[in-house]
Amino acid sequence: MAVGTFASVVDHGSVGVALPSVANHFATDIPSVQWLVIGYAMTIIALLLPMGRLADLIGQKKVYLIGSLVFVAGAISSGASSDLGVLIVSRVVQGAGAAMTQGTGMAIVIGAFPPNERGKAIGMIMTMVGTGAVAGPAMGGLLVDALGWRAVFFSVVPLVLASVILSLLILTEARRPNANPGQGRERFDWLGAALSSAALLALLLVITNAHRSGWDSPPIIGAAVAFVALSAGFGWWQRRCASPMLPLWLFRRRNFSQGVSANFLMFLGSSAVLFMTPFYLQSVLGYRPSIAGLAVVPGAICMALLGPLSGWLSDRFGWRRFTVGGLALSATGILILSRLSDDSSLFLVIPALMLQSSGMGTFYSPNSSSILGAVEQERHGVISAFLNLIRNGGNVVSVAVATAIVTITMGSMGYEPSLDAVRTGAGSGVGAAFTAGLKYAYMTMACSVLLAMFISLLPLRRAQQPEFAAALPETR
Repeated sequence: MAVGTFASVVDHGSVGVALPSVANHFATDIPSVQWLVIGYAMTIIALLLPMGRLADLIGQKKVYLIGSLVFVAGAISSGASSDLGVLIVSRVVQGAGAAMTQGTGMAIVIGAFPPNERGKAIGMIMTMVGTGAVAGPAMGGLLVDALGWRAVFFSVVPLVLASVILSLLILTEARRPNANPGQGRERFDWLGAALSSAALLALLLVITNAHRSGWDSPPIIGAAVAFVALSAGFGWWQRRCASPMLPLWLFRRRNFSQGVSANFLMFLGSSAVLFMTPFYLQSVLGYRPSIAGLAVVPGAICMALLGPLSGWLSDRFGWRRFTVGGLALSATGILILSRLSDDSSLFLVIPALMLQSSGMGTFYSPNSSSILGAVEQERHGVISAFLNLIRNGGNVVSVAVATAIVTITMGSMGYEPSLDAVRTGAGSGVGAAFTAGLKYAYMTMACSVLLAMFISLLPLRRAQQPEFAAALPETR
């Protein structure tokens, strides 16, 4: 699982660095190549819950292996693409594979540890996320400079194939932590899967296109209405389905609902930083992709080190102090980044990124452990997929909101309201206009993280069931 997680994170980080080079190769603009990231993320978000549920029914190993092979096929097709449309479709295929692996990988790891070591297990996953975050942008920058953008997609193929071989040798279906032997055979909720996927796609289409098309444009209004209708239909069906995709009554548990809310707000406030800052370093300060990629390495190292340490400590001392402390660190780093100018030094950017990443590493393991501790063990598979859904959804919404804020600010200052104008250097003051928008975006992101900190400080109810209480030291 560590090898697979590492490969997935490396792919995400390296592709982000390669976007300007892809845009130059296909002679297109940044909003168009952004669909390499948006389409990939939208596919993952739409399929995570169904794939997590499918793994519960047919076996986690089987779904993980099939997903890994689909991911490899998408990566090879992406690297060989001669047309931007084919490249975007190939990334969608990769997203389908990633949904199958992400929806099962965490559940497999958590199932190998007892409840009192859940934080440590999640922390070990964070170590691989942090290590991949170090390697991804650095590898992406070096590969783009040396071999071109195609090498970025091909480079993850050996890693994923190694994960497949290790999985075939090591993983077994003998232990199914999500099995429920006291009940009859459950069926896959096809209608719930369709409704949830369609609702999420409608929402993401609104978020990613509203700032360009206008909130009052017919397509955006239609997508918004579709999201509301599909969400209502999903909720209605989940309350009546004998084997629901996602049991909505879990949100009545305050421990669960508050943990989930803080998790989403954290990623909403943090993910755009990792997208916008390398763009700022390349397009405004003029650094090469390799330098922009290396600039995020110290922060990713902090995340890799603090993730398991925070998880291990939260198993012993409760999760609240670590979630709140992590959120405070992230908010501080983002507020420092909100002070950037069009001639800021790397000595300001790198420490701020280290604070922000340290906060994420400190927060994620205890927060995820608290959410899983509020849920019966047989539901850990679908909830693990749900946590990955929140993370990916937060990533997409964060980038969309930050992009909208930046481009609206640029337009109000008389410049072309697009990130492509910054990349091409259209106008002597466009860099300053972009940076001004970046300040507002980062201030908004910091407010989101501070709201997550407030939610984490709210009093919680003790777990209603004895088996939860033993796994929930946060009630201290």
